[in-house]
Parts: sequence; C-alpha cells; structure tokens
Amino acid sequence: MNKLPRFKSSRALYCTCPPKYSLNTYLGRCQHGCVYCYAVKFPSFIGPTLPRLDMLEKLERAVKKTFPILPVMLCDSTDPYQPIEKKFKVTRRVIETLAKHDFPMLVLTKSDLVTRDVDIYSSSIAVVGLTVTTIDDEVASRIEPNAPSPDYRIDALSKLSGAGVPTYARIDPIIPTVNDDEKMLEKLVKELIDAGVEHITVSTLKLVGDLDKLKILQPDEEKFQKIYRLYASSKPLYGYRYLPFMLRQHIVRKVRKIVLKYGASFASCRENLAYLNTGTCDGSHLFKKFGREIML
Repeated sequence: MNKLPRFKSSRALYCTCPPKYSLNTYLGRCQHGCVYCYAVKFPSFIGPTLPRLDMLEKLERAVKKTFPILPVMLCDSTDPYQPIEKKFKVTRRVIETLAKHDFPMLVLTKSDLVTRDVDIYSSSIAVVGLTVTTIDDEVASRIEPNAPSPDYRIDALSKLSGAGVPTYARIDPIIPTVNDDEKMLEKLVKELIDAGVEHITVSTLKLVGDLDKLKILQPDEEKFQKIYRLYASSKPLYGYRYLPFMLRQHIVRKVRKIVLKYGASFASCRENLAYLNTGTCDGSHLFKKFGREIML
C-alpha cells in the first residue's frame, strides 16, 4: 500500500457515494455473521477473520503520500469493531494515524465497542454511524446472530453524540416481511433521533448467493414464499438480486417520510432513487459540523 486506496464506486449498481478513500482493517468473514452479508461474494472476505497487521506498518508512509485529503471510510466490506478488535486494536491504531494527519474519518459499525475510541473521535474530524436494522431483538438475533443487540447500538449512538461526535444510522437492509413494518420503522427512527442521530440512510436487501438464504431471514413459510417470489423474479445485477423497482421506491419513500418528520436528513443507498436524498448516503455532509465542507 503506497497510498490510501480509493473507494470503488459502482454507478452501474446505483452507487452515489462521494469520492473518498477506504480501509478494511480486517480480512476474512466478519465475526458478526450477518446472514445477509454482501461481502461474502469477495474472496478476501471469506474464511477465518484476520487482523491486517501488515497494513499498520505501511499506513504512516501511505498517508504522507496521499493527496488530496479526502474522507477515509472504515470499513466498506467488514466491520471495524467486530469482537477481534478488542484484542488486536487495529482499528484504533488506524484512526490514531488518520487523526494525526488530519484525514476526515467516516466510520460504520454494528458494535458498541466503537465507544471505546470516543476520545479520538471527539477530538478529530470524524462522523460515526451504526447500522440498526430493527428494534426487535428476536429478528436481530436471527439475521445478525453475533452482533450486539439493537439497544446496545442505540446506546452507543447516544454516547457518541453526547460527546459531540456527529452521528448517523443505517437501516440496512430493509427486508419485506422481516423488518419493513411501518410502525416498527417509525419507533426505530424515533429512538435513533432521540439518541442524537442527525442523518439516516436506508437500503433494501440486495441478495447475494442462494435464494434459500431467505429461509433463514424469514422462517415463516408463507412470508418466505412471498419474498422468495420477489427475489426469484428479479434478474441479477452484477451478482446482486434487487427487489422490483416500484417496491423499492415504496419502501424508501415510506421511511423517508418518517425520517423527515423527525427532523433528520435522509438518503437511500444503491436504489436509483438519489433524487429523494436530502443528505449524502455515507453521512459525509455532516462534516459541515466542523466549520468546513470537505471538497469532493
């Protein structure tokens, strides 16, 4: 690694992310074990979880050679705060280096372990997000079996925002019959806003791999058959199966209305619905909180 790697944005997959760099602090299968994980289609993110200790040796030199200074995302294909981080602290050492060189940081996780590093985030240019797909513990434990509970994640957002760190949340993925109930979504959005979240991004499930994976996500036979038909009827797009466009639009508009009602900015991710956004999908518009707008 001579320079920080650029985030690879795929317009063919409706990605609207602004330019940025991206670092994955761990390789192999993420320990959270989310059933819907898209990263399993990439060879580097299957097999045993491995800390990228080699990257730490090269990072100091790489940041000195990297121009322009753009936000650095942690991480786009794994979780920077999965359980192994407690031992190896690769993510902490990476953000220490990035902060020292004044690189803005965009962090996304499902773990409350992120609050361990609030000392760095509260004293640097950082926007931190947590993915919270549902407030139903039973659903969360089924689709994200090894991730911290929704309550822990929402509490982490509260601690971060309370320390002055700009925070956002992702409700991602939204899966028909699993976590798309409107009343549940409104309750979730309200809890996120009460925790200090300033922006919410949503995305529907882009299915990777066998359709039978849907049976784990939705064990109820009748509901499983419903979502099976929805995804089976779609033509794969670069290895991903999307919901029909009209259904995606309905779901996104439904959540958008709720989010705007509670005063946060809104975006969808890879839905071809960017015209509905009031903020950036990755939360980078929140860098304005620092009295500067990152030039993209």
